[in-house]
Order: sequence, then structure tokens, then C-alpha cells
Amino acid sequence: MAISYKDSGVDVERGYEAVRLMKEHVKSTYTEGVLGDIGSFGGFFQMPKGMKEPVLVAGTDGVGTKLKYAIVSGKYDTIGIDAVAMCVNDIVCQGAKPLFFLDYYASGSLDPQKVADVVSGVAEGCRQAGAALIGGETAEMPGFYPGGDFDVAGFAVGVVDKKQIINGSKIKSGDVLIGIKSSGIHSNGYSLVRKLWGEDAEDLKKYDAELGASPFDVLLTPTKIYVKSILALIEKVKVKGIAHITGGGFIENIPRIFPEGIGCSIDTKSYEVPRIFQLMVKKAKITKQQAYNTFNMGIGMVVCVAKKDVEAAIAQLESTGEECVILGKTVKGSGVKLK
Repeated sequence: MAISYKDSGVDVERGYEAVRLMKEHVKSTYTEGVLGDIGSFGGFFQMPKGMKEPVLVAGTDGVGTKLKYAIVSGKYDTIGIDAVAMCVNDIVCQGAKPLFFLDYYASGSLDPQKVADVVSGVAEGCRQAGAALIGGETAEMPGFYPGGDFDVAGFAVGVVDKKQIINGSKIKSGDVLIGIKSSGIHSNGYSLVRKLWGEDAEDLKKYDAELGASPFDVLLTPTKIYVKSILALIEKVKVKGIAHITGGGFIENIPRIFPEGIGCSIDTKSYEVPRIFQLMVKKAKITKQQAYNTFNMGIGMVVCVAKKDVEAAIAQLESTGEECVILGKTVKGSGVKLK
């Protein structure tokens, strides 16, 4: 008796349908650099002109266990924004403009509409970042992902002129750290978040008086994409360093931009920590140090500038719709001191 590929759990027809449903979303992200009609096994992108020494900057990431809430809720059209955000927010920290993005989606059994919904979010993230979605992979892996589980990840490539690379090397004691507010938890710390709220869909749909919303509404808020605001800032102000506050929170991410012998002092009372973070700290019974080493605590990006440039930097960021706060300053030493 013959056993077909379909009998083993892989239905190529579902793959074809998924691709058909995705096409409109993908094309909506195309920029002038896309060479969409050359070949089908690779995505083509023409390098932009005008840079003396163009340097490519790449980043890859996923969205972690936040995916569980997308799966439990049945809401799939925002998790792709998170996948894009986690990559493009990283590369813009080096001053790079995102050029293109590729996504990877894998599941045990392919649901074409679910894939299309996820990719619609990826496309929205790409539009927000000004990047083109030029390709990706949809993998059906029966027996590997149980039930309706799936995974999504991405890969972004950007470009910066070599002389314009931001690497933190010019940071010195007395520089100022400006925090740019987050849209929420973003895509880190969800293994702890799931311990606190669980995964019962009915409970997560209910209004929570402490949150002022249903847990689903808060926990599935997409990661904010800062690309356009940061690129506009770099055009106006001399930025010395930029930190994307992801896994490891303030404690691990801010020092990544400092040269040897530099640390920082952060005033945690310089802004009101959003309700969701206050509630998580209370529910988990964790210390301040643990909280700022796990979550973004309401700050998604930290920008380092000279003291003389603070006013101009804040004005520029606010002109692009960002909410900012002076978080603290750099000092001689190492690490992050929380006040």
C-alpha cells in the first residue's frame, strides 16, 4: 500500500493556499529596492545609493512564549508585528535603516488562514519600519508542534554609512540617558507572565479591574517599533548610543552600549511605571532589581546623548509622537545602579 506525503501529515495544497493568501500582505510592504520579478528561491533587494561606505547590519529574533497568548486567544494578526519589532528595533540601535525582512512560520498542521493572519501582522510591522518583506518560509512539521501550536521568527537586514555607525564608543561619564516609553510588556518576560495569569482563555477574556482591561488586551499589545522615530532623531541630534530594552531589562541591555569603565545611575522615580508592571511585581513578589532585570518596566528604548543635546533630542522624539523621560546619567564604573 502506497503512503503519500499527505498521508504522513503534510498537505502541499494547504501550503499553496497559504502563499496565495499572503501575497497581498507581502506586496504591500514593497519599497523601491525590491526586485520582485527576478527568481523565486531567493528575495532580491537592490542596495540604496548615496552612501560612501555602506555597511549591512543584520538581526534575528522570535517572540518567545508570548506566542502562547496568540494561540490561546485565537488572535493571530498582531504577533507578526512583534516578530518584526524585535529585529528592527535591534538593528536601528546601530543607526541602521532596515531594508528588508524575512519571516519563518512553522506548525504541526498548516492552517492557511492562520498563516495569512500572522503574515498580515508581519507586513504591518514591516510597513511601520519601512522595510520590505521579500521572502520567508512556511514549514509544516507534523508530530513536532502539538495541536494548534506554531512558531514565528524573523530576520532583518539594514544599512548604515560606516562613518554613521552608532556603537557607544564615544560615551563618557556625565552623558544623559533618555528613556522612550514602551507600548507595554513587548515580547520579553512572558514565561513569568504566563505563571502569573495562566492560559485559560475564558479567564483572560474577562475584564480585570486592576488592569483596567482584559488580560488578553494588555498581554497581546504589540511591541512598539521605534525605527522611524530613531532614524529621524539621528538626523537631527548626535546620538552616542542606543539600547533596545528586551530580555534582561535595564540591567543587561543598557551596559551593552557602554565602553569600558562606564556605568550608569537610573532614577526609577523619574517616571510612573505603567500599571501592568506594578501589578506583575506585586503578584510575583519580586525585588526592584529582579523587575528591572526581567521586564522593560515601561521603557522600550534608551538613548544616550551629551548633556547639551538633551533638550533637542527630547523635542525631536516628541515631534514624532514618542513619550520621553530623562532616566539618569552615565558615571565612572560599571553596570546599572537603580535609585
